[in-house]
Amino acid sequence: MNRGKITAVALYTLFVASSVVARAQQPTKIPRIGFLGATSPSVESTRVEAFRQGMRELGYVEGKNILLEWRWAEGNAHRLSALAAELVRLNVEVIVTAGSTSSGAAKEATSIIPIVMTQVNDSVDSGFVVSLARPGGNMT
Repeated sequence: MNRGKITAVALYTLFVASSVVARAQQPTKIPRIGFLGATSPSVESTRVEAFRQGMRELGYVEGKNILLEWRWAEGNAHRLSALAAELVRLNVEVIVTAGSTSSGAAKEATSIIPIVMTQVNDSVDSGFVVSLARPGGNMT
């Protein structure tokens, strides 16, 4: 191998190594998912575990590469607005809601953060989305 090729390989290796070190030094942001429920984790334990399992199947492990922010109203619907506002202040990437009451509280709290509704019987008649084909807004 001639001297020019050795120099080029050495420079390339140095460039790659320095970019790996630079990337390693930058802290990676772990995505934060907010979950808003009107009941309690004990009432929804089967659904909570199914949610966690589904996330694991997609490669997301709580505490490792995602953070889950659980907020429960414990049957007191009046608490939902404050809990939804708390998730917005935490700047979660998405809010997952369980039921129409928590979906409504999340909708009132933000028009920017995406909201994924679960356990909503008719999201169109409830006024959460324009249509199922084209929900519009930040709710789906």
